[in-house]
Amino acid sequence: MALDERKAVLSWSLYDWANSAFATTVMAGFYPIFFKQYWSVGVDTSMSTARLGFANSMAGVLVALCAPVLGAIADRGTAKKRFLAFFAYMGALMTASLYMVSMGSWVAAIACYVFGSVGFSGGNIFYDALITGVASEKRFDMVSSLGFAFGYLGGGILFAINVWMTLQPETFGFADASEAVRFAFLTVGVWWAVFTVPLLLFVEEPKLQRPEPGFAMVGAGLRQLRDTFREVRRLRTLFLFLAAYWFYIDRVDTIIRMAVDYGLSIGFDSKALILALLITQFVGFPSAVAFGLIGSRIGPKKAIYAALAVYLFVCVWGAFMHRELEFFLLAAVVGTVQGGIQALSRSYYARMIPKDKSAEFFGFYNMLGKFAAVIGPAMMGGFGLLVRQAGYSADTASRAGITSVGLLFLIGGTLLYFVNEEQGREELRAVKFSRRENK
Repeated sequence: MALDERKAVLSWSLYDWANSAFATTVMAGFYPIFFKQYWSVGVDTSMSTARLGFANSMAGVLVALCAPVLGAIADRGTAKKRFLAFFAYMGALMTASLYMVSMGSWVAAIACYVFGSVGFSGGNIFYDALITGVASEKRFDMVSSLGFAFGYLGGGILFAINVWMTLQPETFGFADASEAVRFAFLTVGVWWAVFTVPLLLFVEEPKLQRPEPGFAMVGAGLRQLRDTFREVRRLRTLFLFLAAYWFYIDRVDTIIRMAVDYGLSIGFDSKALILALLITQFVGFPSAVAFGLIGSRIGPKKAIYAALAVYLFVCVWGAFMHRELEFFLLAAVVGTVQGGIQALSRSYYARMIPKDKSAEFFGFYNMLGKFAAVIGPAMMGGFGLLVRQAGYSADTASRAGITSVGLLFLIGGTLLYFVNEEQGREELRAVKFSRRENK
């Protein structure tokens, strides 16, 4: 790999290092605990879980509705990095704003969280799309996995510092753990903003022969989106994969977003849950790299199946666990596959899309992922709330909620079985040939 390519790959991967601080410290770590114990103080646990689930779903809907349109517009100009910068810095600002939200202000907390999540997910559309410009196709698996590995390491390092602050607030000059957690949200915003800079400086956006200027880019992007919908019927394998992805990534996102909330709801100590998340992060770093190697050896599809099998085991075990030690063990097991299934899904998909429409097609990819994220948390929170209102205990309601979406892994795995990568490539070549003939 040439020096310039290595610099581009490293700079691209550092964006995962940047925004994974939001995924770890905020989304998976402190926000669910703080939302339940500080911003929703005095509220029944099933109600606070439902609020959190619906907040995640609201963010998913906003991103899902905009993703393909924004991607198509970005493809018609040289705007992927500009769109990424907008979403990244909006997310960083909204995350830092959580520092100022006072106790009991759950509406303001949800508003900041939703827009922070939109920034996180929206930025990822264009971050994912840029992989086709920083790596050759044969390196997709390794580069994609490297990004997730950097994410686990960077997110884990800041998370570890923030956990230290909350466990020993007096060491850092804070009055109590609550003040330390609020400051942690501020550090995430700064971390995200700073480590976004290398991508903006050193990653070259693929040049178009005739990029559209200004507002013409919007009209051209919308026309491209219309044409892509017409081509969809000829890219059946690609969209069969997207259907499979839609089902199985739901469960992955739900576990990431709702694991700590679930642990709290069944009576586990918040400090133990945070330490378990740290285990996931630092197990995830080498495991993501390992999955990249495995994907290169046996193929990404088989490696994804291995991860799905592990997740099915986790779902069953998680519904029946009663000891904090089990949560620690499950955290380690999830860490071995979480980055791998995300990285290889991204690289597998990148092989089957037209490179000149990468942002638009990754817009579809993220749209389906976000619509999946709408279902999982809402099912978990909503079904658990129904069980609670039927007269069962909060513990039973939470266990019912987590089991209600387990079926989605099985559906996704079944659909993935019928995806043939070579057939997908043939369909893509046929569409490209047809496009040239029509010009």
